[in-house]
Amino acid sequence: MPDTEALVLRTMDARGVLTLTLNRPQAFNSLSEATLSALQAGLDSAANDAAVRLVVIAGSGKAFCAGHDLKEMRAEPSLAYYQRLFRLCTEMMLSIQRLPVPVLARVQGIATAAGCQLVAMCDLAVAAHDARFAVSGVNLGLFCATPSVALSRNLGRKAAFEMLVTGESISAAQAREKGLVNRVAEPGQLDAEVERLVAVIVAKPAVAIAAGKGLFYRQLDMPIDQAYADAGQTMACNMMDEAALEGVQAFIEKRPAAWAKSA
Repeated sequence: MPDTEALVLRTMDARGVLTLTLNRPQAFNSLSEATLSALQAGLDSAANDAAVRLVVIAGSGKAFCAGHDLKEMRAEPSLAYYQRLFRLCTEMMLSIQRLPVPVLARVQGIATAAGCQLVAMCDLAVAAHDARFAVSGVNLGLFCATPSVALSRNLGRKAAFEMLVTGESISAAQAREKGLVNRVAEPGQLDAEVERLVAVIVAKPAVAIAAGKGLFYRQLDMPIDQAYADAGQTMACNMMDEAALEGVQAFIEKRPAAWAKSA
């Protein structure tokens, strides 16, 4: 059984679906330094475990994540402290993108400031219909600078900037329209909707997913000719893998692919 006192609970099923659950419900799962470190440890563990096929990041209680722990931030108001804190947060966020497996945010309640950033950094997100999203630091006189990096890579520029300068929240339906989340479900159906998406992904060969995720993020900032060169090389190497050779042959022979479990 998981340690219920842990800041981040870890569970993994037989398919290799690892769930990391933020476990500060009394603080709306705000990201204290210790919580950031615990989440980083969970992501590092996933990166070093070949059995992990997909990571779900969830929050316990009524909220997904309310962002940084403002009481903790205010207790030590020094530039060096804030620089260290945001480096720690940035490294954790980047670890999500660097993982070779998809990372999915399961969102209920609120996802605000760095919590909204966390949703934006995940590769996929499924939200409850009544979830709300905001980068509301500006309401406190603090522009959500680090969340803006992730948000502007999910939403159109004007939509992202409006959220950042107004601090207003958007609904789950609006978040889907704007590209922040993939799917929206009724609260009682949230886990079922997460499972539907997870099941489809883990049924695919891990080698193809890993190659594809790496290429997907690399090519985004490349000139188009370099992006195509990288994509072509990635696809050629992927095609030489046993999983792809079996999948294509199965298509030709009109039969289900017989992929090895480790593929």
